[in-house]
Amino acid sequence: MKKLPREFYDRDTTSVAKELLGKFLVHRINGQERIGKIVETEAYLGPHDLAAHSAKGLTARTKVMFGAPGHAYVYLIYGMYYCVNVVTEKEGHASAVLLRALEPVKNIELRTSGPGLLCNAMDITKKLNGHDLLSDDFYIAEEATAARVRIIKRARIGVHYAKHWAKRLLRFYIKDNKYVSRP
Repeated sequence: MKKLPREFYDRDTTSVAKELLGKFLVHRINGQERIGKIVETEAYLGPHDLAAHSAKGLTARTKVMFGAPGHAYVYLIYGMYYCVNVVTEKEGHASAVLLRALEPVKNIELRTSGPGLLCNAMDITKKLNGHDLLSDDFYIAEEATAARVRIIKRARIGVHYAKHWAKRLLRFYIKDNKYVSRP
């Protein structure tokens, strides 16, 4: 597997969200590699997107989103679940892709069908907020000959407060994959 380059992330967020499907999230912990295939994502398009955290502007929490592409934006929801996003586009744009579900590939024993479950299974915590995804211990990779995937588009989950942005088809998943959080 080959680690994705910075240029992969420095592009249109919706394209990155679709193209992350079928790639592999890798987290090395104490010499052990946990690997999961990304099967579901959601795109958050920047401060104009009312569902994006960056819609509230630059804050201590969203600072990573406003930073360089190819970094992890990790935050806590409901006071108990971590979520991991991949920062996309140019610095200052404040867009990201939420990783919603993984298909377990190696050393993953817990459920991964949902962003909080995914982080729990991969041992992703706030310590990884701002982490460079070009590092050797936490990154996204692709196989030399990746299989084509059929992508389904749906509205994002849990963003009803975002007015017309709640209905935008910015959630993507691999058709018929049993690890998707919700068809």
